[in-house]
Parts: sequence; C-alpha cells; structure tokens
Amino acid sequence: MRERELFEYATIRVVPKVEREEFLNVGVVLYCRGQRFLDMRYTLDDRLRVFPSIADIDELDEYLRAFHLICKGEREGGPLAMLPLAERFRWLTAKRSSVIQTSPVHPGLCEMAEQTLERLFQDLVR
Repeated sequence: MRERELFEYATIRVVPKVEREEFLNVGVVLYCRGQRFLDMRYTLDDRLRVFPSIADIDELDEYLRAFHLICKGEREGGPLAMLPLAERFRWLTAKRSSVIQTSPVHPGLCEMAEQTLERLFQDLVR
C-alpha cells in the first residue's frame, strides 16, 4: 500500500458572463508535489447549450487546450509551460475575470494522483 500524499485541486469553470456569476464545471486540475504530478481533465459538451451567450465552443476549446499545454509543460504552451510544476499550478488556479476560471483550491490526501484526478473529474464534472 502506498503512502497517502497531499494533493491540491481546483475545478475548471466556464463562466459565460462574469457579472451574472453563473458557471459550469468543465474540468479539474490536480497537483501532487510528492508524486511530481500535475495534470487536468476537461470536456466541453451539450451542457454548455444552457448558456445562450456562449457562441463559440471552439474558442473555449482553444483556451482549454492552452491550459492543458501549460499544465503538461509542453513547449507549445510558451514560457509559462517551462515553469516548475507548483508555479504552473498556481498560475492555472490564479483568480481571473475571464470566461475560463477555477474554483478555490482544495486539499486532500491520495495514494495515486492519476486515479484521484479521474475520480474528481467524474464526481465534479460528469
């Protein structure tokens, strides 16, 4: 049995109109320092149709793909993607006033970060 390690996560939200404070959870980003793990899962599906102000789902997908490139440390993610894991996680979860936002960061304990990410994605997004 593996030792349980501290992890942090935030839900990724689409916020069509910031002033209305409405949002839809579309993903989860999870960081576990002890396992040197940073990853995210997201989906854009038919639930977004409840927001008539969302006209361009392809544009949302571009934003989320950029988030993913930064998260995974891919060169295409630019200079932010070259930061250490913890700094990338802090940047991804920083407060912003845009159509893509994250929830406050929540802590937990896990044995396998990858499995925990998948479970959180299923529980909070699906």
